[in-house]
Amino acid sequence: MRQISNMNIPRTDQKRVVIIGGGFAGICLAKSLRGSKFQLVVIDRQNYHAFQPLLYQVSTAGLEPDSIAYPIRKILKKNKNFHFRMATVNGIDPDVSEIQTSVGSLEYDYLIIATGTKTNFFGNAALEQNAMPMKSVPQALNIRSLSLQNFERADQCEDLVERQALLNFCIVGGGPTGVELAGAFAELKRHVFPRDYQHMDIDEMEIHLFEGADRLLPPMSETASRKSLEFLMNLGVRVHLNTLVKDYDGDILTTNKGETIRTKNFIWTAGVTGASIRGIKEESMHEHLNRYRVNRFNQVKGYPKIFALGDIAFMETERYPGGHPQVAQPAIQQGKHLAKNLKLLEKGKSMVPFEYHDKGSMATIGRNKAVADLPFWSFGGFFAWFIWMFVHLMSLVGFRNRVIVFFNWVYNYINYDKAARLIVRPYNLHRKKN
Repeated sequence: MRQISNMNIPRTDQKRVVIIGGGFAGICLAKSLRGSKFQLVVIDRQNYHAFQPLLYQVSTAGLEPDSIAYPIRKILKKNKNFHFRMATVNGIDPDVSEIQTSVGSLEYDYLIIATGTKTNFFGNAALEQNAMPMKSVPQALNIRSLSLQNFERADQCEDLVERQALLNFCIVGGGPTGVELAGAFAELKRHVFPRDYQHMDIDEMEIHLFEGADRLLPPMSETASRKSLEFLMNLGVRVHLNTLVKDYDGDILTTNKGETIRTKNFIWTAGVTGASIRGIKEESMHEHLNRYRVNRFNQVKGYPKIFALGDIAFMETERYPGGHPQVAQPAIQQGKHLAKNLKLLEKGKSMVPFEYHDKGSMATIGRNKAVADLPFWSFGGFFAWFIWMFVHLMSLVGFRNRVIVFFNWVYNYINYDKAARLIVRPYNLHRKKN
């Protein structure tokens, strides 16, 4: 006879697989379990899967948020015996194979943690309080609203010093997100804002990009770093290498070199840390990265029934002694691979160790400008930009989203325009950041 849990999920004779997180890893695992004999439960704080590589285009008015997000229930509607719960997971109790959430507790047979990462401010309380992070759709909308509001304020501001602060855009972090964001703001300055604010001296707008290393895109090749720097400088972005931002009080930014810049637009993309959940022993965690230590089967160290995937998983291999890169491909491949292993377990067979196949990495800087590191070739320019667009377009979930993004990109390319310049949800500086 079927029993009902306190989350209104029926208990059957089937093994229950609980997936925490609706990102790339969690969704790929769930889709790959279609047709299996498991009861599948997916839990996420949002009811949608967001395509994070395009968040920067939401921040810079290139795309509306619903074009890069897709309902989780709709993605997994073909899965039989599937349940979704919109909730926050507060803790794990491995002793009784149970999780505690904001809407109740739930037992599991297999638990998969795919919670990804959250913004890392490295313990700097002032930066955490005043910076604008960009890890979610609401945060991307906050950046869009704040930047457009500051332009509106600058257009009516008579004080030159105050106006320059409103028009200074400071981005911390020279990885793919920071580089793409800086390039997008530079294109707004070059093609869009001069037509919107015809009575303003658009040259007063400055875009600063800060990177602590001696080159941009540190995880990528020297070729990609060199070309991305060249592209950004040609777009007028002021790149500060070997520079750490030490403080920001909401008005003045201070670097490790003693430099100060007044800005009302301070965006933090400089680092991430694992979005872990309490209940797992410290020895099963990487002490600095806050990621779960997993074996080659993605099992969390010391917990055979608990698995971790994607950015939250630290799998140390000979080729990747520091763990796999925290990008989409490892998460996607681990999700698909774990689905095969779970099916093998249920058949009483041995699991197969995971092997990551690096398909390369890319970053776009702007119109006709991108860099790409493929397994045997590093290059930049129009061809890299075209490949970047194709790969990201085809990676979007849902035919509707692909069509909308494609037509937005075509419109933007032909008209040198970004049509989503709407302040639909004004940003309040004193409101807690989502």
